[in-house]
Amino acid sequence: MPRIARAQLNAHLFHVLNRGNDRTVIFHKDGDYHAFLRCFGNAKAKHLVRAFCFCLMPNHFHFLLHADTPRTLGMFMHRWMTSHVRRYHAHHRTSGHLWQDRFKTFPVVTDDHFLTVFRYVLQNPVRAGLVQRAEDWLWSSLRFPELIDPAPVTLPPDLQQWLHETLPEHEVDRLRTLINRPALVRTPPVPSDDVLPQRQAGQAS
Repeated sequence: MPRIARAQLNAHLFHVLNRGNDRTVIFHKDGDYHAFLRCFGNAKAKHLVRAFCFCLMPNHFHFLLHADTPRTLGMFMHRWMTSHVRRYHAHHRTSGHLWQDRFKTFPVVTDDHFLTVFRYVLQNPVRAGLVQRAEDWLWSSLRFPELIDPAPVTLPPDLQQWLHETLPEHEVDRLRTLINRPALVRTPPVPSDDVLPQRQAGQAS
């Protein structure tokens, strides 16, 4: 993928997240996590989207993504979520809403903000008490480097040590305040991606 000018890159960075409908568990077993990431990889191969980090939790996910436009991001998310929901309903013999709303997107506009979101995302399972160290969690980009792209900012040289350092509480509170508000960036509407017919086939935030 060709190099993108820094100003343009920073203008189209997004913290993307969603939770299970009514905060229900989405990932019940290893196969559910793997299937979700396969759907993500397939959608990424079809759209000009970059991923810099992610973390899957039992009932929600966080991704730090780049897309040229909100519309590109919306099309990518629609392909990804639709394929995942269809797989989920076919496999678990369920129907109806799987995710809470469509998804939320928040702009990431400075290097410092990028680094804060990056660490916030990867420390999610630590804050939830699921593991003691970010690298111990099986379902983050630390375990799937083939799914991510080089960061657009310089990361600390000792990444593991940096991730061991607790994110300041005021930074966590600031991000949680944003997350609990309506999304600041809306992608163009697309057909519902989680109300589909069946087909054959931790609480941190």
